[in-house]
Amino acid sequence: MSSVAGGVVGTTAVFSGAGGGAPLHVLAVDDSSVDRAVISGILRSSRFRVTAVDSGKRALELLGSEPNVSMIITDYWMPEMTGYELLKKVKESSTLKQIPVVIMSSENVPTRISRCLEEGAEDFLMKPVRPSDVSRVFNRVLP
Repeated sequence: MSSVAGGVVGTTAVFSGAGGGAPLHVLAVDDSSVDRAVISGILRSSRFRVTAVDSGKRALELLGSEPNVSMIITDYWMPEMTGYELLKKVKESSTLKQIPVVIMSSENVPTRISRCLEEGAEDFLMKPVRPSDVSRVFNRVLP
């Protein structure tokens, strides 16, 4: 099942999460429609429920109305709000700070990676993201 409305693509996996209950919900944030489709496909194949949005601003709007997000995976470099700025806003929020955030980027900039990790990112993945990257991070971070 999937739907597209105003830059938001929602996809629900039919498989359950680790506990046998509802699928874990991952918010994927990337301004590139191709990269959103790639990461959403990887996450769906890993049995996650995925909501994909095209900006940090839309991610914050969704987080304000959707309390059951298990993890956020976001691109670093986006217009209006970078993934780093989204990370900071999530970690500064008393209601959102417990949500793990993973940053993705096609640029290998050590100072950027260090800054994101110091600010509270769970991991920093280099694009193109592979299924093995997702498995490694999610197995370590999610129950």
